[in-house]
Amino acid sequence: MPYVTVGKENSAPIELYYEDHGSGQPVVLIHGYPLDGHSWEKQLPGLLQAGKRVITYDRRGFGHSSQPTMGYDYDTFAADLKALVDELDLREAVLAGFSMGTGEVTRYLGTYGSDRVTRAALFGPIPPFLLQTDDNPLGVPQSVFDGFEKTITKDRYAWFKFFFDNFYNVDKLHGTRISDEAWNASFQVAAGSSAYATLACVSTWLTDFRADLPKIDVPMLVVQGTEDRILPIDATGRRLPGLVKDVRFIEIEGGPHNVGWTHPDEVNKAFLDFLAE
Repeated sequence: MPYVTVGKENSAPIELYYEDHGSGQPVVLIHGYPLDGHSWEKQLPGLLQAGKRVITYDRRGFGHSSQPTMGYDYDTFAADLKALVDELDLREAVLAGFSMGTGEVTRYLGTYGSDRVTRAALFGPIPPFLLQTDDNPLGVPQSVFDGFEKTITKDRYAWFKFFFDNFYNVDKLHGTRISDEAWNASFQVAAGSSAYATLACVSTWLTDFRADLPKIDVPMLVVQGTEDRILPIDATGRRLPGLVKDVRFIEIEGGPHNVGWTHPDEVNKAFLDFLAE
């Protein structure tokens, strides 16, 4: 199993597990919370068939990667991504993130620029700034995130139940676009993640990306479900066309947060069309 070392905690290296398939233009897929790189399984075949080299990796604390108790902030997450990009010497790459992974894409481009990147894609985006403040009235109140942290501290497995029910909008899509088996698979991946990371990542959702967005100088695709309950579309995706120079914004009608799983035909067409331009 391939790993890239991104740091050290006491005597142990911090390693990110990654997979590298196919050939052609590299497409780096960055997963959402609390999943891992395998969550892109409905996008991988189409990208490979389109002649792309597809790289997935597990964020620190999740999947097969190390589970340290440090580095849960977007500066570090972006540095982890850069370490992978540099290790594989990727050129003319596409960076694509889902949910939390959209933060890595945005912070990477805002910090390191586009020397190795030609395009970017955000699915269910967390930028520009999720927290409600005086200068960000469309954000979500702090009390909501405080409640999340209390729930996780008390019983993170109960939290995952609540989270995935809203991740997939199971009250509306159960049995048609999300099966019990797929829901359970997501739960099992989440249960295997770091308990520390489960909690620590909540505060990262409040990162302010507004200074990063104007620095992005590559074409960007943004795709989001209109019924996203995790990252409300009015607070996130619908704001991005006014903040990034070159954006194609596509709404998936009735789509939940994880539209890549529930609406793969629409998402894959949008992504492959964007890459083919």
